[in-house]
Amino acid sequence: MSLTLKGLHHVSAITAKAPENYKFYTEVLGLRLIKKTVNQDDVSVYHLFYGDETGNPGTELTFFELPNAGRNRDGNNSISALSLRVPSDDALLYWTQRFTVFGVEHDEIAERGGRKTLAFTDHEGQRLILVSDEHNQGMAGGKPWDKSPVPAEYAIVGLGPAHLTVETAEHTALILEDLLGFRRKDTYPSLVNGQPDVIVFETGEGGSGTEIHLEERKDLPQERLGRGGVHHVAFRVDNEEELKLWIERIRTVQLPNSGFVDRFYFRSLYFREPNGILFELATDGPGFATDEEVEHLGEALALPPFLESKRAQIEAHLKPLDTRQQA
Repeated sequence: MSLTLKGLHHVSAITAKAPENYKFYTEVLGLRLIKKTVNQDDVSVYHLFYGDETGNPGTELTFFELPNAGRNRDGNNSISALSLRVPSDDALLYWTQRFTVFGVEHDEIAERGGRKTLAFTDHEGQRLILVSDEHNQGMAGGKPWDKSPVPAEYAIVGLGPAHLTVETAEHTALILEDLLGFRRKDTYPSLVNGQPDVIVFETGEGGSGTEIHLEERKDLPQERLGRGGVHHVAFRVDNEEELKLWIERIRTVQLPNSGFVDRFYFRSLYFREPNGILFELATDGPGFATDEEVEHLGEALALPPFLESKRAQIEAHLKPLDTRQQA
């Protein structure tokens, strides 16, 4: 069977304060909280999932809550920025005005890789980039939630390119191309004078929802991951059968990996590429409506079956995300 990754599945980042995170990503960015659950490796803290109206693969931005996390020390061998797709160039003008109203730090609109973009940071210094889909060809975006405070014509429709910053680009490129099957699509100038061009890779149908932008920086220290940093990027695998074939492929090249992991809402494999960035392969299903009705996604604390017997204990240690939602 020919194995092809479909694009980005989700990106997981770190927050120190889940309530503030919830407020920013739902009220300012207008994303839907599609799943309020806990970190399966530490059930005392939240794992929040945001996305389109149903949390389709390719639209999911997730956060692990680590209350004692120090500030991220930006640097090399990192997922240095996340992108979020918006429908048009005009949408970027809307977001520029919205960010000004909400006091969100942002740059001017700039071109990256032939698309207009708007870089900004959240309240914890998380680096994000809005990217216009006006001239995007390839994988379609998701459908914005109809209860979002952001009008649909300007709303975020999914993940755009994940930006990786590494000391040696060819080490990561080898994994992307030779192991994972990404295609080297293009290059564009770094926004930092004197640095090598950014290399664009794509997979599947192509388009902004399938891209990795790889930048080599030999002048930076290594990143120290903390709040406002990105933990890992996940790529889409069609189903569990294909995931098991990917596991075998990765074992064949003797890359240390997690093996098969059941995350209930999807099945996964984790491994690190040579520069130390954590990659995940994740199946499209079963999906977030497995244990909740679509109309009520994210309203109550959702636990996978193997944690359900501990619900009372888990809920007792979690703070409400806001006054309207009791954890």
